[in-house]
Amino acid sequence: MGATVTSHDDHALLDGGPGPMGATYGKLMMWFFILSDALTFSGFLAAYGFSRFKFIETWPIADNVFTHFPFLHGVHAPMYYVALMTFILIFSSVTMVLAVDAGHHMKKGKVAFYMFLTIIGGFIFLGSQAWEWKNFIKGEYGAIETKGGSILQFVDENGHRVALEKFALTLPEEREQLTRNKGVWFMEESSLPSYSVNEVVQGFKANPNIRILSEKIVNKEKVVLNREESLARINDAKYVVEGANLIRNEYGHKLFANFFFFITGFHGFHVFTGVLINIIIFFNVILGTYEKRRSYEMVEKVGLYWHFVDLVWVFVFTFFYLV
Repeated sequence: MGATVTSHDDHALLDGGPGPMGATYGKLMMWFFILSDALTFSGFLAAYGFSRFKFIETWPIADNVFTHFPFLHGVHAPMYYVALMTFILIFSSVTMVLAVDAGHHMKKGKVAFYMFLTIIGGFIFLGSQAWEWKNFIKGEYGAIETKGGSILQFVDENGHRVALEKFALTLPEEREQLTRNKGVWFMEESSLPSYSVNEVVQGFKANPNIRILSEKIVNKEKVVLNREESLARINDAKYVVEGANLIRNEYGHKLFANFFFFITGFHGFHVFTGVLINIIIFFNVILGTYEKRRSYEMVEKVGLYWHFVDLVWVFVFTFFYLV
């Protein structure tokens, strides 16, 4: 029987030495992980694309959904804050590049400084995403869902959105939250809306300047119904919808909210994980762990992950907000 001979180079490879194209075992495993994760995100975005194409005539317009900006209440700023979030995340990728470069030159202080900036950028992005979720869930104007599942929003005679509170009446009626022990399961409500269907309908009929903004999109704009058409549609009202959740969505088709929560939440989880790893590596840098090893390869490996997370956000930003 022939003996198995293990060379010195084989041991070096298993111990983290150079492998194919000079890449170490750790880098290769990081690339394998990034590839598998990229396929996962690709599947999610493809599903989003197919769903949007199927319901293209009733899909929410991003410019009409993401219009908030901190401390600018009531100011229509479509996509400004999302663009700022994107810039912050991309800038954190730049600081990570500088940290990796400083590691190649064995400059401990610069590595720590740039990694600290990267961590701050990650926290700002996560905080911004949480703020965006809060506004998306809370809503701003409110809408009506019809018996057929259509979402009806309201505008004035000039085409400007009108919140329910601007025209809904307050009637002396008792309201009770629907739960599963009081009716069929699909009638359960997570919480009572601010107004009942009757209060919104009666308020709409009492305000002749209010029109209905339908879900249907023509030339990238939602169609505004005339007063007669609006009165006919309001009679089909079944639910008052405020904000968005996994069941109803005041902005339009509920699949939009489902994909938004899932894809941006999944990406946010990746950013959160990346921030935690960066914090661990940052403290190792401060303690001189990599200085003793004479190698900052761990900084480079976590940098690969961080760049991947940033790149994924570029695709999410493009699919969800721009296209």
